[in-house]
Amino acid sequence: MILVYTMISRRTFFSILFASCLALLSWLNSTPVAHAIGGKLPAINQPAPEFTLPTNTGDGKLSLSDLRGQWVVLYFYPQDFTSGCTIEARRFQQDLPKYLEKNTQIIGISADDVDSHAEFCDSEGLKFPLLADTTGAVSKAYGSWIGFVSMRHSFIIDPEGILRETFVKVNPSIHSTEVLARLEKLQSAAS
Repeated sequence: MILVYTMISRRTFFSILFASCLALLSWLNSTPVAHAIGGKLPAINQPAPEFTLPTNTGDGKLSLSDLRGQWVVLYFYPQDFTSGCTIEARRFQQDLPKYLEKNTQIIGISADDVDSHAEFCDSEGLKFPLLADTTGAVSKAYGSWIGFVSMRHSFIIDPEGILRETFVKVNPSIHSTEVLARLEKLQSAAS
């Protein structure tokens, strides 16, 4: 009798667990596309959120408006010197000549400070600016902030400052290749 009761209880437990998992998956799939884990993403085909942040290059600050007239790949990442972030930065650096040929500026943003960015650029030979979003304000404006770090999200912004593409499920190893392919399509359509 006790054996039957134990089996029924296990069966009931696994049924409840299975139903809970299905309910959770259903809820996650019903979340609107405009939301990511880091918050509400800015709308595509609308002006990209403006910003000015300290940088490790140039005159010490960079604004999105400074980049009008060229395409911008704006990528958010969690932290300098971590494995995924290093791989992603190396891939963007490797492809930088291809981006420059397409009149495109790469900009990286994380919550790290300018000194950390300078060390990271020096150690990895990065030739594009990294911006210090230490308060998370810009990351929040782009729906890319969670707790105390930026999420791994990327955005393509056209020469007029209009957001044209969003990437939220980023694989650092192949991301630059994906961005380049999408940039080509966007630029072809704009011609």
